[in-house]
Amino acid sequence: MTACLRSEVPGSWDVLRVQGRTRLDRDLWDAEDVVGGLVPAGSVFAFLAEHRREVFDDSFTADLFPSATGRPSLPADLVGTVLILKELHSLSDRQTAEAVMFDLRWKVACGLSLTAMSFDPTTLVYWRRRIAQSERPDRVFDKVAEVIAETGILTGRRKRCVDSTVFDDAVATQDTVTQVVAAIRRVARAVPGAGEVVARVCTLDYARAGKPAIDWDDPQAKAELVGTLVNDALAVLAALCGPDADERDDTAADALGLLALVAGQDVEPAEGSTGTDGRWRIARRVAPDRVISIVDPAARHTRKSRSQRRDGYRGHVATEPDTGLITDCAMTMATGEGNTDAAMGVTLITRDRFGRPDQTVPADTERPADTEPGGIVPGGIVDLIGDGDIEAGEPTAKVVERSGDVEPAGARSGPQVGGGLEVYGDSAYGSGKARAEYAAAGHDTVIKPKPLVPAVPGGFTLDDFTIDDQAGTVTCPGGHTRPITKSRTVTFGKLCTDCPLRDRCTTAKTGRSMTLHEHEALLRAARAQGRTAEFNATYPTRSNVERTIAHLATQNGRRVKLRYHGVQKNHAWLRTRAAAVNLRTLLRHGLTRTNDVWALAPA
Repeated sequence: MTACLRSEVPGSWDVLRVQGRTRLDRDLWDAEDVVGGLVPAGSVFAFLAEHRREVFDDSFTADLFPSATGRPSLPADLVGTVLILKELHSLSDRQTAEAVMFDLRWKVACGLSLTAMSFDPTTLVYWRRRIAQSERPDRVFDKVAEVIAETGILTGRRKRCVDSTVFDDAVATQDTVTQVVAAIRRVARAVPGAGEVVARVCTLDYARAGKPAIDWDDPQAKAELVGTLVNDALAVLAALCGPDADERDDTAADALGLLALVAGQDVEPAEGSTGTDGRWRIARRVAPDRVISIVDPAARHTRKSRSQRRDGYRGHVATEPDTGLITDCAMTMATGEGNTDAAMGVTLITRDRFGRPDQTVPADTERPADTEPGGIVPGGIVDLIGDGDIEAGEPTAKVVERSGDVEPAGARSGPQVGGGLEVYGDSAYGSGKARAEYAAAGHDTVIKPKPLVPAVPGGFTLDDFTIDDQAGTVTCPGGHTRPITKSRTVTFGKLCTDCPLRDRCTTAKTGRSMTLHEHEALLRAARAQGRTAEFNATYPTRSNVERTIAHLATQNGRRVKLRYHGVQKNHAWLRTRAAAVNLRTLLRHGLTRTNDVWALAPA
């Protein structure tokens, strides 16, 4: 190993590189020889010092260097070791480079000499970019997954727990004025000729740095500024996005699209205005998919609970509860139908690579083309009772049991015969669409159903209505039967007028009405399952995923804050972080290598 690890040069130099290889002969001041005994046995540092070449062999980066000639890159085992340790300890690029330089544990793990210099922090940027643009962007996670598979630790383990957590973004939340000003300036930089257009059609001078100079204590001045900014944005868009406008490249198109978005998401016509007279004001609401910063347009407002609002991204995790290993994970935007817990739970379980020994599902497997984006049917069952009598949650109704009827698949709990998984999750993962997809794939579910809230306190819920799908009817607790329409709505109307049970059923003047969910039978079966003693005994297994998420989302007792912008980079970070946590977990289970095979040492 040379005494200096030089920085990698991105760009056209990539084609002039050849894969670096670790020298097997050791330096006189080899860190492992001199101070290796100081590294705690059983630690990730000690493991990598002994086995980094087996985990991250030359195939780890071979595809990135097709040329046989050129200046050698960093060796594959060094790159893999640094990437794992960096995310295991949640360090920045500069902190990582300093750790390689000064931390004896890192030198031992990386196989370096005590006198070896470090690389430039930008080297890590280079490697992340090369890996992200390759055909194997998940190679760090995949390498550790290969070790997991070879040990057989997950063989025969069918249980999977799914959950999510919010990761704080790496940007400051911007107000409306800051966003519109910055978006106009971005258009001026990114769109050819836009600088002249902005100077010509805009009222304010966007060449000056900072916010416009006004009296910020004057509400009227602020209101006038908002109107001016929106009108300037509309003028720029009208000048650059007309029918005769030139075709834009991706950078220019994104800048114009972002300006249109931020100029309209937070404003509404001023009082007494129709929006055509140029008078605007800050809207008295928050847009459901609001962009919170143009520096990172994918970051969003979100809530993990009603009392706590967070800004950032949502990390989704699937784990095996008995071992604590992460079987899959993904980082998504915090909002959007395709990013809900229910949708992502199905995605993680569908592509599980450990659940079926006879079938390996690549981590980048896409959802079937006929799957609804988000994996969830909008609306659920809504009890339309007029006068605001709406039952909360995603309720279910009784299903008439006839001879020969079978319990809907996917609503079972406990071990079953078959090759599917047993999925544990809270009520956010139990939408009708998700349960249907689990059932179709042969998975069993132990997912908490959402509670029913009656329209009248202490009164009837939808569970008290009997549904006969074969006859296409619904019978209420009072014995009245009504047909189910093609849109799956049921209206009792005048039948409620003289019903003695009306006070326990609805307060609506027009009588009870409801819309039945597409997957009513599955939801009903799930509610019945949730009342069983078996469910109450097995459901606490789900809580194990929270411990794993705590290991993933915290470092030294503090929440991990994201360092990158955009979904792709943060997703790559999460996968590498999960790989590092999995490797540490494997060591706690006794990971060792015997006869060139990964195995678990006997307890």
